[in-house]
Amino acid sequence: MDIPKIHESEYRFCLIMWEHEPVSAAELARLCQAQLGWKRTTTYTVIKRLGERGILKNENGTITSIVSQDEAQACEIDELVEKKFKGSLPAFIAAFTKRQNMSEDELDEVQQMIDRIRKGGSQ
Repeated sequence: MDIPKIHESEYRFCLIMWEHEPVSAAELARLCQAQLGWKRTTTYTVIKRLGERGILKNENGTITSIVSQDEAQACEIDELVEKKFKGSLPAFIAAFTKRQNMSEDELDEVQQMIDRIRKGGSQ
């Protein structure tokens, strides 16, 4: 499934939606007003736009996602690696780890992921 691009302000909206779904449009408008400072009309416009693009569905005023948070994040990472690192995952990881101090627990967790991938398992 091709995942439509979710722009930054839409992504902030989606974070709220993912946390509360299924959620009524009215409650989502209230949450967006409190957390993002949006007017009710802005929230309804974003609901309509994301619905048209197949990111969420609005059934009788109840909002649920079609695209999950994991799917959206994976798509963003793929795009970042492709655009900025010419598709090279090792180059991305090298750049990321150069600027990050990783704890022993985090290094162990990454190593466990690599080990699972080598054994043919999922991440």
